Amino acid sequence: MTYAQGRFIHDADSHLMELSDCLDPYLETKLLERYRALPSYQEKRRRETWAETARAKHKDPEFRAEMGEQIMLRKDFDAQGSFLAADRPAALDAMGFASQLVFTTFCLGNFGLDQGTDMELCYAAADAHNRMMTDFCSIDPRLLATTYIPLEDFDRATASTAAALKMGTKGLMVPSLCPQNHAPSHIALDPVWAMAEEAGIPVLFHVGGEEKLNLTYKENGLPPVPDFHGGDDNFTSVSYLPIPNAVMQTLATLIFDGVFDRFPKLKWGAIELGASWLPGWMRAIDSAAHAFGRNEERLQRLSDKPSNIARRQLRVAPYPHEDAGWIIENSGEDMCLFSSDFPHVEGGRNPLKRFDQSLENTPSDARERFYSENFVDLMGEGLAENLRRPSKLNVAS
Repeated sequence: MTYAQGRFIHDADSHLMELSDCLDPYLETKLLERYRALPSYQEKRRRETWAETARAKHKDPEFRAEMGEQIMLRKDFDAQGSFLAADRPAALDAMGFASQLVFTTFCLGNFGLDQGTDMELCYAAADAHNRMMTDFCSIDPRLLATTYIPLEDFDRATASTAAALKMGTKGLMVPSLCPQNHAPSHIALDPVWAMAEEAGIPVLFHVGGEEKLNLTYKENGLPPVPDFHGGDDNFTSVSYLPIPNAVMQTLATLIFDGVFDRFPKLKWGAIELGASWLPGWMRAIDSAAHAFGRNEERLQRLSDKPSNIARRQLRVAPYPHEDAGWIIENSGEDMCLFSSDFPHVEGGRNPLKRFDQSLENTPSDARERFYSENFVDLMGEGLAENLRRPSKLNVAS
């Protein structure tokens, strides 16, 4: 029996656990030295202390023999299919999900290049990531590759989007953090949104491209607080709180400046950014439109209340530890998505159990939307027809 136990579930968040040489085959040789000299690359590589151990483990027949039964217990580099593409289809078989949206781990944040001045390397690294992701996921149509599009340079963003679509991307990941010199709603980015809408695939925000905690908050005169991994460079209770700040501002700006209305068939997803913020944010954008609607023509031109525009086009994945039932009750049944965060530690060993508990009093139709139908709606043409409700699944009634 699979982890999903025959239930029909799409997974809106899973990851690769790439090793530090993951982009080497995909990056132009002339740029490799500049890429490897990046402080953020060096820091990521420094933290990869267990990579060689993981490579050896995945060659061990005894370790491999227990992969299926350990599918939700082994995490990060130990997990089946975490960095070996050939192992990922069997991992998905063991989980039993109809499909998985797949994100990077090593390349999240694009090595800080979006906030720098080397736009050649910024877009080259993103394009290399995109080739790597689509190559990995090409092994199984259930693996839905995401590709990253920096929004710093209008022409380069358009070119990277066109290239990603040609590669077969199933979702365009963009940063929630505002670009350095223009709004994310700038009209010169309309070609990016237009290509995504025409292709029928979503634009996605994901943790890693957000505003970070001001590190001065850590200077409290007390011992350092360890994160999930025992260090201090992942999230803790304080650094967790600002995660959705940037995506809330960016989404509001995209709605108020008319991007959602200019591309009404384009879907947007906020993944691994939590969702407890969603009900309050929806009220806040309606309040802003009410308060400033008389003076701002852009608000007067909106096709509907901002919250209704969000309901029409935005889908959000709660964390397993959040009260998904409360979020759905206070935002709408069409907005929330199941996600496992496989194989990350933060996703936990039993996200289904945690979500089921929080959805215990949620109507059955809303639960079905959460586990499958909202994802199908988000993914559009990025999800093949035969994956939307595969006949081979023994779907629980």
